[in-house]
Amino acid sequence: MSKRFLFRLMALLIIPALLLSACAGGTVEEEQEFVFGVVLVGPKNDRGWSQAHYEGGQYVEENMPGARMIVFESLNPADKPEATLEGVVDDMVADGAQLVFTTSDEFEEDTLGAAEKYPEVTFISISGDDAWAEGQDAGKAPPNLGNIMGRMPDMKAVAGCAAALATETGKLAYLGPLINFETRRLAASAYLGARYCYDEFRGMDPDDLEYTVTWIGFWFNIPGVTLDPTEVTTNFIDSGADVVLSGIDTTEAIVVSGQRADQGERVFAVPYDFVGACDEKPEICLGVPYFNWGPDYLETASAVEAGSWEQEWEWNKAAWDALDDRTKTPIGWIHGPGLTDEWKADLETFIDGMASGDVVVWKGPLNLQDGTTYLEEGEVATGQQIWYLPQLLEGMEGPSK
Repeated sequence: MSKRFLFRLMALLIIPALLLSACAGGTVEEEQEFVFGVVLVGPKNDRGWSQAHYEGGQYVEENMPGARMIVFESLNPADKPEATLEGVVDDMVADGAQLVFTTSDEFEEDTLGAAEKYPEVTFISISGDDAWAEGQDAGKAPPNLGNIMGRMPDMKAVAGCAAALATETGKLAYLGPLINFETRRLAASAYLGARYCYDEFRGMDPDDLEYTVTWIGFWFNIPGVTLDPTEVTTNFIDSGADVVLSGIDTTEAIVVSGQRADQGERVFAVPYDFVGACDEKPEICLGVPYFNWGPDYLETASAVEAGSWEQEWEWNKAAWDALDDRTKTPIGWIHGPGLTDEWKADLETFIDGMASGDVVVWKGPLNLQDGTTYLEEGEVATGQQIWYLPQLLEGMEGPSK
């Protein structure tokens, strides 16, 4: 018998024995699966709000071994009128979900019911305030329900500043979804940023700045139910607005503005929600305030898996020194190709001032749209005053309710 044959024979006998021993000793471990659900109000490729959440879930899968995402798209009355949040959650839990993100304020009330039905599952209601100890709904959330939201009013102020730097007509337009606390504070934050920069960098009277808000009735177009955002944007530009800021989940504002620019008109846009939104028409895009859900999703999923998650209301601030770093900041701003070098320099000065606290746009005197005093001279708004803004601000055109 040759030595080569003996070596082969020994290998055939020894290696399986070693593998069996290792398995018996527990040194070879199977990767444990962690299942989480993400419920979207729109499609996962909407180039806006829902896509940002979907990519946040992908970030978890890429950075957490064993993580598996279950996605339900377009849970809304138009696309899937027969579907309910409870039914979607039932299916996700049956598929092993230990954590569910519900990603619209439209789902807030139903998420409370789902959390009560499944106390062993963790629920995160995006943009809600049920777990906020100082909120209007304090004490409403069961212990397995938390809230996460990025402090987007800061980035909307940056968006408003960019618009004020670019306008020649002094007419800005804001394409709004439905009317609630969230949408009022975002539209108002953009207005305040615009006023500050129109005064500080343009040397113009901010009271001369026209700022019109039109609400379409939902987060995106539902034919026969909402106003058509394409028509609304067209009307803005026909009325003299040369910068259109979007507050809806989809891209009509920049698409229509780009079409008008192609016809030779001077018009710019500021899209919303999604980091890649400027790609729709880069040359007229001043920038985009975007949500970056990946880091917060990953932190939450890791805590749930480890058994260390605790109920919390999170309104997370930007990483001001890393607004374009998607591994760090929960909200951010991407400069658009439409910015000139001069506008970009002024905008960065504004951003630096907000980061340091030297620039505070939510500072009195501020009145509500009906003339009621909201902030006295020199008074800085609290988180509650920004979050629960009851009306638009004086000087803004458009309904508050």
